[in-house]
Amino acid sequence: MSLEGRTVSILGVTGSVGESTIRVIEDLRAQGVAIGVEAVTAGANVDGLAAACRRLKPRFAAIADPNLLAAAREALAGLQIEVGAGPAALEEAGAREADWVMAAIVGAAGLTPTMAAVRRGALVALANKECLVCAGPLFMAAARQHGATLLPVDSEHNAIFQVLTHPDRVEKLTLTASGGPFLNASRSHMARATPDQACAHPRWSMGRKISVDSATLMNKGLELIEAAYLFEIEQEKLDVIIHPESVVHSFVHYVDGSVLAQMASPDMRVPIAYALAWPDRARIGAERLDLPKLGALTFQGVDLERFPALRLCRQALSLGAASTTALSAANEIAVEAFLAGGLAFLDIARTVEATLDALGRSDPGMIAKTPTSFLEVTAVDHAARREARRIAGTMAAA
Repeated sequence: MSLEGRTVSILGVTGSVGESTIRVIEDLRAQGVAIGVEAVTAGANVDGLAAACRRLKPRFAAIADPNLLAAAREALAGLQIEVGAGPAALEEAGAREADWVMAAIVGAAGLTPTMAAVRRGALVALANKECLVCAGPLFMAAARQHGATLLPVDSEHNAIFQVLTHPDRVEKLTLTASGGPFLNASRSHMARATPDQACAHPRWSMGRKISVDSATLMNKGLELIEAAYLFEIEQEKLDVIIHPESVVHSFVHYVDGSVLAQMASPDMRVPIAYALAWPDRARIGAERLDLPKLGALTFQGVDLERFPALRLCRQALSLGAASTTALSAANEIAVEAFLAGGLAFLDIARTVEATLDALGRSDPGMIAKTPTSFLEVTAVDHAARREARRIAGTMAAA
């Protein structure tokens, strides 16, 4: 199907990925490309949802918080847009007949609406890591069963997708990480870090949760897990290196010694536009690389002593899909506590590790297996959240 006339839905329209998606659509519309918008969703940001609807003119808008239905209807009055609220409305947004769905809801909350799009065989632009981190084998099986096409939007996975010409001849995949705001910070400085400092990413403009994940390098660990499922590759063939300039987004190493890399300015519009126009390419207004101006690109290994989150992600991936579900859930709780001022920065990874250890002691079989249903995924997720809240509360009181 050509880009002209394509209809889209945006799950998570008020976040940073959602805003970048809007900008790509507006750029293409300004060039005369007709793109219709079927549905958009937001969590609790009524004003942001209304602003996005005024720009996009969707047919349906959903707010995740059911208590905000009246407020959303009032904010959207006069726009002739159907409005829904609550989990069922989010799922409806994913199920509505759009050709292409941007899955950008942060966290495990994005799994159900994204699965609704997968089950009708849509083109799904996947920006929500947790769909694969929490339910990788089940999610990939559902995509195969229903004929859905998964188009990775994370810049690293999108880069691999662009240059993965011979999947059966891959020797290694390398994800790059900027290193975040604490790349060269001491552990003592990181121990005193505030939420604002952790969210001050040097290269990317992102939401607060993903910015904290970038600061701990948990984000890169989650991307490593995602890559293992998405590209069906063994953990031993996945690597992470620090690349502060954030210009080379990933490397694909082939068995003949060739290494292919995708490069672009650190702008989410680039991978979004690639996913939206796939299998074609679209012209957008992103900044072009000026290599002479850059002068040099630098790379270095990851210090796992200062950034233990990456080690935790590898351990969880080795144990199995239930462990990665528990890890993601515990991290969400820990980051939430840190952003609320109830947990120190270094205690984020400690909370995640302690949660996995506690679950492993209390019910070894629960997290050392592959869930066979989404109900099992939900059970592991809820158990990990309960344990993480308890541990985070204990650490905060210490």
